[in-house]
Amino acid sequence: MSLPDVVTREEWLASRKSLLAKEKELRRAQDALNTERRSLPMVRVDKKYTFVGADGEVGLLDLFAQRHQLIVQHVMFDPEWDAACPNCTAGIDEMSDAVFRHLEERETRYVFVARAPYEKLAAYSAKRGWDLPFYSAQHSDFNYDFNVSFRPGEPVTWNYRDEAELRTAGLNGYADDPGEQPGMSCFLRVGEDVFHTYSTYARGVDFGGSYSILDLTALGRQEEWEEPKGRATALKNIFPMFES
Repeated sequence: MSLPDVVTREEWLASRKSLLAKEKELRRAQDALNTERRSLPMVRVDKKYTFVGADGEVGLLDLFAQRHQLIVQHVMFDPEWDAACPNCTAGIDEMSDAVFRHLEERETRYVFVARAPYEKLAAYSAKRGWDLPFYSAQHSDFNYDFNVSFRPGEPVTWNYRDEAELRTAGLNGYADDPGEQPGMSCFLRVGEDVFHTYSTYARGVDFGGSYSILDLTALGRQEEWEEPKGRATALKNIFPMFES
């Protein structure tokens, strides 16, 4: 990876205006896509799912806490693991109380669901300093039905592709052993009825937080950092010109 070219202010301004036109085009396309997403049809959830949280066993309807909308972040935390996925952990670390407050002001509750037993979720949350609504789906089909967990020997569907489509796309690892996967699922409550409106996986889970901000910068997400030991060391590893 190399640094951007050094140019005059006039040359930079010309390039910036060209990029601005593309940014506006992308934003208009994003707005149109958001409108289309809101118009997606929805599916009634008739299956009964059970979860375990701080107050014991609850159902899907209970997760709404009387709100009209529910967002579930599917957290990668296998029952055999002692910690959640590092990427999931980093994203959760960055979520502030204000995010949850703003969502709830708009009749939307945000919760975290993983397949690990609740005792492990609670212990890990305490270790990370989280006071967040975590629920275990260990004894439920929820994770399997929403394609973020997979039973050995059963057909794989991940990110809306079946096994054959995954192999055609060169994603053999997902076809062979997808393990636990991240995702987000959205639900709408109408009276006592619950409807599934949307789910997203893979890059679709990258939202908000520091990554979106880093996308605006010259150094970007700096994902080349494998095990950075501080900003200075990491920069030297990626950009030798920062050695001095």
